[in-house]
Amino acid sequence: MNRAFSRKKDKTWMHTPEALSKHYIPYNAKFLGSTEVEQPKGTEVVRDAVRKLKFARHIKKSEGQKIPKVELQISIYGVKILEPKTKEVQHNCQLHRISFCADDKTDKRIFTFICKDSESNKHLCYVFDSEKCAEEITLTIGQAFNLAYRKFLESGGKDVETRKQIAGLQKRIQDLETENVELKNKVQDLENQLRITQASASPAGSASPQSPSTDIFDMVPFSPTSHPPAVPTPNGTQPPPVPGRAAEIKRDLFGAEPFDPFSCAAGDFPPDIQSKLDEMQEGFKMGLTLEGTVFCLDPVDSKC
Repeated sequence: MNRAFSRKKDKTWMHTPEALSKHYIPYNAKFLGSTEVEQPKGTEVVRDAVRKLKFARHIKKSEGQKIPKVELQISIYGVKILEPKTKEVQHNCQLHRISFCADDKTDKRIFTFICKDSESNKHLCYVFDSEKCAEEITLTIGQAFNLAYRKFLESGGKDVETRKQIAGLQKRIQDLETENVELKNKVQDLENQLRITQASASPAGSASPQSPSTDIFDMVPFSPTSHPPAVPTPNGTQPPPVPGRAAEIKRDLFGAEPFDPFSCAAGDFPPDIQSKLDEMQEGFKMGLTLEGTVFCLDPVDSKC
C-alpha cells in the first residue's frame, strides 16, 4: 500500500491491535461518491478524482440534493461503507484490494482511497468528507494495513488465502440476500395482481340467491303471503298477475258483493224494516234463535 502521509517511527498507533483484528473501528462521514481512475496510486490521480466528484456534488447541491451520510467500519479485513440507520452494506472494500489511501493536504476535510473492484477489475477512487476525522481515518486504515501485513508474515501467506475465501463467501451471501429481497417483491406483486383479478371477477355486493327451505318431502312450505314465481309463457311474455285473496272475497260467484245486514247503513232500508232488523240484532245479542220460522223482508200487511 502506498500512503500519502509520513509517520514517525516512534509514534504509536491510535487503536489497539485487538480493536482492528477482532472488531472494527466505526467512523461517520459524508460520501461524495466514487469514480474510475486509470492508475492504482498517485497523489495527482486522487486529486483529479476529488476535483471531479466535488464539481458533480456542487451541481447536485444546487439542485437541492444533500450529500449522503455513511458509516465506515475499518478492520484488518477491509473498509465497509454502510447506511447509518439501516446498516445496509453499500460497498465492501477488501483490504488487499486497496492500493492507495490519502488525506487531502489542501482540504483537511477530504480523504480518499483507491480500491480495485472485484467484478469489473477497474480501479475506483472513493472520496469522503469528514470535518474532524479525515486524517484520523486515514491513519486507522494505515494501521489496519500494518496489522494485516504482520499477520501475513506470521502465517506464511495462509491467512491471506483464508481471508479471500471468507470475502468471497461474504460477497456470495450479500448477492443471495439481494436476490431474496427481489424475489419477495415479485411474490408480493403477484399476490396483489391476483387480488385485483379476483375483485374484478366477482363484483362487490353480489351474492348468490338463497334457495328457500324445504320440508321432508323436498317441497317449499306454503305461506299465505308468498306468491309463486312467474313462469314465462312459450311466446316469451309474462302472464297477468294473480289477484290476491283480499280481492277475491269482495265479490261472490255472480260478481256481486255478498250481503251483510250489519254493515248496511240505516238509510238503506225503510223505517219499519230497519226497526225489525234492530230488534233482531238485539235479540241475537240476548241469545234469541230462529227455528223453523219463515222470515222475509217484505213489508208487513197491517190487516194480517
